[in-house]
Amino acid sequence: MQKANRLLLAAVALLGTSAVFAQSSVTLYGRVNTSVERQKVGDDSRTVMQNNSSRFGFKGTEDLGGGLKAGFQLESGFNSDDGTGSGWTHPTTGMSFARQSEVNLSGGFGMIRLGNFTPESYYATADYVSMHNHDTGTSSDAFYYDPVWFGGLSTKNKIGYRTPSLGGFTLDASVNLHEQTSGGKNGYDLAANYNIGALNLGAGYSQVDDNKQLGLRALYTMGQFVVGGYYQRNDQDVLGTRNNYRVALAYMMGASEFHVNVGRAAKWENLADSSATQWTLAYNYNLSKRTKAYAFYTKVDNKSGADYMTGAAGADFSSFAVGVRHNF
Repeated sequence: MQKANRLLLAAVALLGTSAVFAQSSVTLYGRVNTSVERQKVGDDSRTVMQNNSSRFGFKGTEDLGGGLKAGFQLESGFNSDDGTGSGWTHPTTGMSFARQSEVNLSGGFGMIRLGNFTPESYYATADYVSMHNHDTGTSSDAFYYDPVWFGGLSTKNKIGYRTPSLGGFTLDASVNLHEQTSGGKNGYDLAANYNIGALNLGAGYSQVDDNKQLGLRALYTMGQFVVGGYYQRNDQDVLGTRNNYRVALAYMMGASEFHVNVGRAAKWENLADSSATQWTLAYNYNLSKRTKAYAFYTKVDNKSGADYMTGAAGADFSSFAVGVRHNF
C-alpha cells in the first residue's frame, strides 16, 4: 500500500509538471555567418575572415491565463572568426547579452517591453530592405544613421510598447532612459509597419535631444521579383541635415537569389564633400531552409570629406566575399 501511494504521488507530480511545461516554452536560436573576403581600404588590400553578426539567444513565453503572457529574450553576439564575444554596436569581452535582454507582458492590449532591445525604427526601414545578407558585415548599409545608437544610448534602458495588429498595421514606441542625475536626455523611438498583401510599408522616427531621424520604407513582391527601398532624413546638432536613400532589388529562381542594391548619402550640411555612394551585387544559394552559401561584391565611394566604412576621410572601401550563413 505504501509503495502504491508513492507511485500515485509521483504520477500526480509528473502530471503537474507536464501541465506547467504545456504552458511554457523556451527556444534556443541563433545564426553563424562567416565569410572570407578580399578587402580594400584606400590603397591597402588584405585577405580576412569576417564575422557577419553571428549570434545566439534564448527566448520564451509563459501562458498566465486570460490571454496574458509573459516573455523574455536574451541574445548574445559572438565573433565566428575567432570565437570571442561581441555586442551589438560595441565589442565586448566574453559572453554578454548586449544585443538583447528584455522581459515583456503581452495580451489583447499589445505588448509592454522592458530592458535592452534594438530600435524598431531600424527594423521598419533600413533592415527591412537589406535582403541579401540581412544588413550584416561589410556589405551592410553604410549610411543609415540613428541618433539613439550614435547618441550614446545604444539599445539599453528601454521601456517599449507595441500595439496589437490592426488590419495589418502595428505601431512600436519606446523611450531610452538616460539615467543621469543631471544633464543628458532620454531617447525616443517610433516605428510603424503596414502590410497589405504584396505591399509592405514602414516608417521610423528617432530623437535624442536635438538629433533626429525620419525614415520611410516600401517593399513590393511581384512573383519572383522583390523591389524595395527607403529614404532617411537626418538632423544632427553639429553636422546639420542630410538625406540618404537605398534601393534594393532581388530575383528568386529556385534555390538561387540574385541581389543588387544601391545607396546614396548626400553631404552633411556643415561638412564639405561628405557625400558617398554604395552599391552591392550578391548571389545566394539556399542549400536548405536554414543554410545558404553566398558571394558578394560591395563598394563604397567616399568624397574627400566622407569616411563611411573606413574611418579615413576620402578613402574608398571595397570587398569581394564568399561565405556561409546557417540559422538554427
